[in-house]
Amino acid sequence: MTIQEKFGVRVKELRLQKELSQEKLANIAEIDRTYMTSLENGHRNVSLQNIEKIVTALGIDLTEFFNAPSFKAKKKSK
Repeated sequence: MTIQEKFGVRVKELRLQKELSQEKLANIAEIDRTYMTSLENGHRNVSLQNIEKIVTALGIDLTEFFNAPSFKAKKKSK
């Protein structure tokens, strides 16, 4: 899974937990709804500014957002 896909899955997971539509989250984050759709589908390389907007709109901090197991580095086996 690419980093874009991991990011999109995490956004969608948190959005659904907060019972927000894509449109509502996009409005809160002040980004376009179609951008949000592409992002959740892993089709966008999101900027740092938009990461901050989305995470803030979700009501969490960056540490909590990126603390998901999907973002943990996997140890390489010898």
